[in-house]
Amino acid sequence: MQSTTRKPRLAAIEYIRGISMMGVIGIHIGSQYIMNPAANIHLVALLETVTRFSVPIFFFISAFGLFYNLNINEPFDFKSFTKRRLKTVLIPYLAWSLLYLVHDGLLYGVGFPDPLHLLSILFFGNAKYQLYFMVILLWFYLLMPLWIAIVRRLTMPKLAVLLALQIAFDYWSSFSSGFNLYVYSLPDSSLLKPFLMYRLNYWVLHYFFIFLLGGYLSVHSQQFMAFMKASLRGLTCFFFFTLGGLLTYYYEKIFFDGYTPMEAINTAHQLCPWGIMYTIAASLFFFAVFTYVKFPPSLSQALHLLGKHSYFAYLAHPLFITYIGLMIQHKGLVMTAPLIIGFYWGALLLSLLAATACRRLGTAVPLINKLTIGVYPKK
Repeated sequence: MQSTTRKPRLAAIEYIRGISMMGVIGIHIGSQYIMNPAANIHLVALLETVTRFSVPIFFFISAFGLFYNLNINEPFDFKSFTKRRLKTVLIPYLAWSLLYLVHDGLLYGVGFPDPLHLLSILFFGNAKYQLYFMVILLWFYLLMPLWIAIVRRLTMPKLAVLLALQIAFDYWSSFSSGFNLYVYSLPDSSLLKPFLMYRLNYWVLHYFFIFLLGGYLSVHSQQFMAFMKASLRGLTCFFFFTLGGLLTYYYEKIFFDGYTPMEAINTAHQLCPWGIMYTIAASLFFFAVFTYVKFPPSLSQALHLLGKHSYFAYLAHPLFITYIGLMIQHKGLVMTAPLIIGFYWGALLLSLLAATACRRLGTAVPLINKLTIGVYPKK
């Protein structure tokens, strides 16, 4: 039986969840704004490039949390682990997927998919654009014995090798013209095509390094804490250096290579070399800042609320983006910079209000919390 040793709670994990959720909403709001041919490229960079750490950093903190109270040198109770994780991720994933399929089927008049198409949608996480993250997370959970075996043997030199492999693999998957031409050349009737087309939705290989880094640092948490405390200034410099590198790559594509903003953000993303380094830097930087920098009580409370409701807000925010967007469209408004900023804060605040309301309602009707965020009443 796998035993755990309870360690002090880390507020940094909760705070990172909150700002990551804010970043994900920024990316999806940016997708609305970029439809404007006259979109401000600097605001696009803020919404679509500065936020690019948001999804992979979730894998970092997920791994850190999984390994934090885990004794990796004892036998791993995979059955018990899987049962708990399926409750917290699989059930909400299925519930939200079905909600979006019914909702969008009614809203757009496309109906509900047939059983075979439904299985494909659920396997690839295509019921809504943010749900693929949960599919990848489920694969990480199902492969937990493998990650434990790897983390047991990890050293810093081996991490460096894994980082090089991660950069090489992501570059090949994202930018190999030969591979991508092959994928698109496959006939639509090919069973292989969807598995390759939607590889970003379920291949854990795109994020294995950041997950293993989170697990390794969690197992060596005392040394990691001491390192962060001693290196806060260096981690800050590393964060802004990598952010500068990613932004330079984005602007280079626009000003020197003639890319549109859409093409630029689809190149300067989290899987390009600069994006991978930026994710690593952001993971270390935010963990250090939220651990060792003292914030005013009001800001700490805001970060706590963002973190507490980040799961629901992450899952629900496309609903509010849809209806705010339809309202803007109905009024015939142009997606200007001030409007899109208001759009962002409106979607964020409505998502948080809905999360708060459902959490409170879920105390009276536990099924709501079970289905929406995988929270069960304490026995």
